Amino acid sequence: MPELPEVEVVRQGLQRGVAGRTVRSVRVTRDRAVRRHTAGADDFTARLIGRTVLSAERRGKYLWLPLDSGDALTGHLGMSGQLLVVPADSPLQKHLHVRVVFGDGGRELRFVDQRTFGGLQVVDGPAPGTTDRVPPVSAHIARDPLDPLFDDDAFVDALRRKRTGVKRALLDQTLVSGIGNIYADETLWRAQLHGARPTELLTRPVARRLLADARDVLGEAIQQGGTSFDALYVSTEGVSGLFERSLNAYGREDQPCPRCGAPVRRESFMNRSSFSCPRCQPRPRQGRW
Repeated sequence: MPELPEVEVVRQGLQRGVAGRTVRSVRVTRDRAVRRHTAGADDFTARLIGRTVLSAERRGKYLWLPLDSGDALTGHLGMSGQLLVVPADSPLQKHLHVRVVFGDGGRELRFVDQRTFGGLQVVDGPAPGTTDRVPPVSAHIARDPLDPLFDDDAFVDALRRKRTGVKRALLDQTLVSGIGNIYADETLWRAQLHGARPTELLTRPVARRLLADARDVLGEAIQQGGTSFDALYVSTEGVSGLFERSLNAYGREDQPCPRCGAPVRRESFMNRSSFSCPRCQPRPRQGRW
């Protein structure tokens, strides 16, 4: 599942490739790709044609394109979704489900999804006069650590009020958005905390250091184009991310910890895997997932 860095790389590509352009036509070749648009594919198409894309926006892992109508085109990448900005005469991709053609005759926007867990939807935009530009459908999502309006003090207070493991807290999208399994493990490795460390026992300095480490990890991942473990995640230009080469914990079972040399361990966590260093990140005696 793409996390914040991967979605931010896609957002940047959409800002370059489609912002300021007007939709001439839309073709939906598989209705499942717009299943979240409950009014159906015809309505989805009608709400896009003739509309100008104003910008590309993101909150955490949620992505949307504000339109001059006040609506917003939202994109959920799921496990394998790709939003590509390609020349109109490019060969059609095997799992191409939606094509958005612009009136200037330049590159077009294509939604490709092998597993079809993702999809597109046109939703109502923010209410007129509101200062928050997030569509109501995504308004429940917390700000992410890279958001200029992220409230560090509020995050630290909320984190320490929780009674859960610190990794569960990092994955809670109502507390802080954009951090998934990969970047939670990488953040915890840098902070030298085991994911089961109780949040209520974190001191304020430790909680602030954890937040700083999360920002560093996310920022570095964005600079390297995100993390690509297979060909399913690519930028809008079809380029794979390179942050996999910089991972210190995630996916490195039995490999030496880059900091101390101890073999990285893998533990089961919420039907997934967690990776950590047994020496740098000792499991708390009374810890819990």
